[in-house]
Amino acid sequence: MRSVAVVALFIALPLMANAQDKGTVVDVGGFKATTPADWKKEKPSNLLRSFQFRLPEVKDLPGSEVIVSPESPSAEKSFPRWKTQFVPPEGKTLEDVAKTSKWDVKGATVSVLDVSGTWKYKERPQDPTSKEMLLDNYRVVWVIVAEKDGSATYIRMSGPQTSVDAQFKGFEAWVKALK
Repeated sequence: MRSVAVVALFIALPLMANAQDKGTVVDVGGFKATTPADWKKEKPSNLLRSFQFRLPEVKDLPGSEVIVSPESPSAEKSFPRWKTQFVPPEGKTLEDVAKTSKWDVKGATVSVLDVSGTWKYKERPQDPTSKEMLLDNYRVVWVIVAEKDGSATYIRMSGPQTSVDAQFKGFEAWVKALK
């Protein structure tokens, strides 16, 4: 009987590992996509986040983070404010280091703001008592998925520029896979 249990365990372990290697299905305002398998799902650090992920470390730098928030921001109002959270590298302007793009998915418009430089990070950006930290060589990619009914979901990928650079293709593919 013991040998049957051992055989069953050897069969079950790879199946369990494969289930874990598939990523997490994330619902973004009714649109769904599965994250890359190497994104580690975390408990959201506050009630304004519906999902939070830690991405792998790169070159001994902290891994980047992806958060999903069911807020309803608009790109027109949020992007200018989010840009001002950055100090561009010497000799460059905010316009040099901030890129925007937009595309449509069935039933929604996806707007993207991608900024690099020194991030004037505040854990609670709207709270005047929240302490500002200067994070050098950071990159933040903000995404707003605006549905045709007027609701929106906000996604942010942030971390040291090298870490975000290494994970960006997977992040972009995940966002573009929303259906």
